Amino acid sequence: MSEESRLREEICRYGRSLFERGLTPGSSGNISLRLPDGGWLVTPTNASLGFLDPARIARLDDAGRLVSGDKPTKEIPLHSALYESRSEAKAIVHLHSTHAVAVSMLPEIDPRQVLPPLTPYYLMRTGGTALVPYYRPGDPAVADAIRGLAGKYSSVLLANHGPVVAGDSLEGAVFATEELEETAKLYLLLRNLNPRQLSPGQVADLVSHFGLTLPEPDDHAGHDHG
Repeated sequence: MSEESRLREEICRYGRSLFERGLTPGSSGNISLRLPDGGWLVTPTNASLGFLDPARIARLDDAGRLVSGDKPTKEIPLHSALYESRSEAKAIVHLHSTHAVAVSMLPEIDPRQVLPPLTPYYLMRTGGTALVPYYRPGDPAVADAIRGLAGKYSSVLLANHGPVVAGDSLEGAVFATEELEETAKLYLLLRNLNPRQLSPGQVADLVSHFGLTLPEPDDHAGHDHG
């Protein structure tokens, strides 16, 4: 099996896992994976992540042009912008997971840090999450909003839409997306209950021990809700 064939199978395997656990319903959500030649593999438009055909996954060249496979997802602009701003990213997962979407609608959310440091693994997997204002799905303007984050976030939550998470592998992007969803669920369960968060000292210990890079509170340039 060639490396590209293996990666196609990997996209299908993780897509089915996410779908079967209810993390992205119907034909929602999309996955992309960057290839060594600078091109991408990306799931097709209107395709369910639970029923992907590896042979029909779109292959794009390094300029984003379709080379083979089905027409790609309309969310190419947000994938492209995240790859451009985070050169280390090798894969991106975008879901419509219920709890993360719910959190994106809450009025008190800080767009520079969507969720507080509730657990160590949330920080270790995502490094923190920024909120991007609402844009129509597929709107190229979302790319400018993501570029406005200057590559400081690998985990982004689109208002009233869902999470977009980059990783240095597809497994890493999936695990980070799952951790974001579970932390969003915790936040909703504990909302208004004044839960005990990780202290600044505990966060600093995680940063030191695991070599984490966390965005500073004032790092988010495009934080208007507009």
